[in-house]
Amino acid sequence: MLNDRRSHGLWEATAPQAPVTTTLGGSLSADVVVVGGGYTGMSCALHLAEAGRRVVLLEGREIGFGGAGRNVGLINAGLWLMPDDMITTLGPVHGERLLGLLGDGPSLVMELIDRHGIDCELQRNGTLHCAVGPEGLKEIKEREAQWQRRAAPVQALDALETERLLGTSAYAGALLDRRAGTLQPLAYARGLAHACVRAGVTIHTSSPVVETSKKGDRWVVRSADGTVDAEWVVVATDAYGTGPWQSTRAEQVHLPYFNLATQPLSADLLRTILPEHQGAWDTRTILSSFRLDRSGRLVFGSVGALRNSGTSIHKAWARRALARLYPQLRDVAFEHEWYGQIGMTSDALPRFHTFDRNVVGFSGYNGRGISPGTVFGRELALLILGEKSVADLPLPRTEVQEPWFRHSREIYYEAGAQAAHLASDRF
Repeated sequence: MLNDRRSHGLWEATAPQAPVTTTLGGSLSADVVVVGGGYTGMSCALHLAEAGRRVVLLEGREIGFGGAGRNVGLINAGLWLMPDDMITTLGPVHGERLLGLLGDGPSLVMELIDRHGIDCELQRNGTLHCAVGPEGLKEIKEREAQWQRRAAPVQALDALETERLLGTSAYAGALLDRRAGTLQPLAYARGLAHACVRAGVTIHTSSPVVETSKKGDRWVVRSADGTVDAEWVVVATDAYGTGPWQSTRAEQVHLPYFNLATQPLSADLLRTILPEHQGAWDTRTILSSFRLDRSGRLVFGSVGALRNSGTSIHKAWARRALARLYPQLRDVAFEHEWYGQIGMTSDALPRFHTFDRNVVGFSGYNGRGISPGTVFGRELALLILGEKSVADLPLPRTEVQEPWFRHSREIYYEAGAQAAHLASDRF
């Protein structure tokens, strides 16, 4: 994207085209201006437009430019945190509310895909959280217990059943979450954009917001070449935020994550690797993730940035690690490579902010953007429509706070991933 082959890789090569858009020019008026063309912004815009509101969506680059177009494509339920930890941090009201909404998040994503006919390689076969050793097995069994207390369809599998579903004996077990699935993330983002346009949303790309001002009881949002005035402003820029709301980026520590995609695998190989096409990731701190796309490519990823010395280090590690998991892929070439940034908050929980009167947004998805972004976009629409109040939302209102030593921690995470991958999986 934007002539950078390492920004979106396989996803840009295989996604349907985005709707034709233009740069904002002149002056427009709307009920709501949404800033950000990722899952949150487009879900919000779509739900508002379907309810009859006039919506203008402004994207600084292209649809799905940020995390929405770069991630692995796992439609997960919940967050990285254990369910009980969410209750401890947020309290019983917001904690249980958030668990319920995000537990049902994959069903909302799949319902939107079905209703709008979005071609995004949807797989509904669940995901596998793979246990590394005894500690990993203990973790997934605790997750199973906590989710099952909430009647979620999750199941901890033993090593033999895990091997059957993965095609490798590398793991001590896995947590199968039947609510979840996989998709082509950029195709989903572009599909939401097409649905928005059909619903009446006006989308302008290459239109970064540079300034906002009040005009009576309305807001004027300004880009380089135009303005939009509206009663409400939705800030949906998250970890890639710039301009007036770059604080949403500043409150998150960037954690780089890369993906490599093999050439399409033969039918014989595909019978031995993820035969039911679940998406998978493991319990390591510096985790690995792997899944298949529609054409039979294996997408393999981990923490790290494909730039400077990291490019050769991470690619060499991926070759070694993949050969350990699947020796039959030792000589299979990688066709695509890309990376992006995960925005991590101090407590691994998203944030709800009210930046001013009628200026609202969610951010801080901590590597779980597809379902939460879609759900939070709908929640913002319900707030604007008057169907929910701030007190009804899944997160309490918080002030923006930049974490201590953010820049140093980002440097440390990138360098630490290189050091770990330089040393690991050597035979």
